[in-house]
Amino acid sequence: MEQTGEYRIRAGLQTVWSGLNDPDVLARCIDGCQSMEKLSDEKFQTSVKAKVGPVSATFQALLELTDVNPPSSYTIRADVKGGAAGFGKGTAAVTLLPDEENADATLLRYQVKANVGGKLAQVGSRLIDGAARKMADDFFAAFGEEVSGVAPEATGAQAEAKRYETSGQWIIWLLVFGALVLAMIFAF
Repeated sequence: MEQTGEYRIRAGLQTVWSGLNDPDVLARCIDGCQSMEKLSDEKFQTSVKAKVGPVSATFQALLELTDVNPPSSYTIRADVKGGAAGFGKGTAAVTLLPDEENADATLLRYQVKANVGGKLAQVGSRLIDGAARKMADDFFAAFGEEVSGVAPEATGAQAEAKRYETSGQWIIWLLVFGALVLAMIFAF
């Protein structure tokens, strides 16, 4: 699985960096997080209850920060175990940049590469990709509100995808409404 994303968070670079390194902030922003413990400056251990399609489990993860370049970037290496539900390993490169359009905002970019096994792998890549994208969107929405009080906005390709999804929904509603009108006309 590979995934990329970019969010505009309405907080300064140092505030965003500090939030990304605070286990209490992270725990509040991860849906289903049961615990988040900082083992050292570079290692965190977390327990998260999550559901991906029909697979529901509590996942234990060891997160290690590498290539740390405060306050601009780091790489997160994750080793995730979910018992019978499966396992995962992966990396996420996170980069923070000052927003050129808004001096009081930070652009957060990430690139994830991960592999899953066990029951998770049997669910199918499309379902896993969709669940991972939703989890990322939920996390960044909560994180943006936590550090700035304002929901972040997706930028780039993510913003285009959201616009397409929204316009697709209007087309569907328009077709349904049109079909209802036609049905009423023919009924009379």
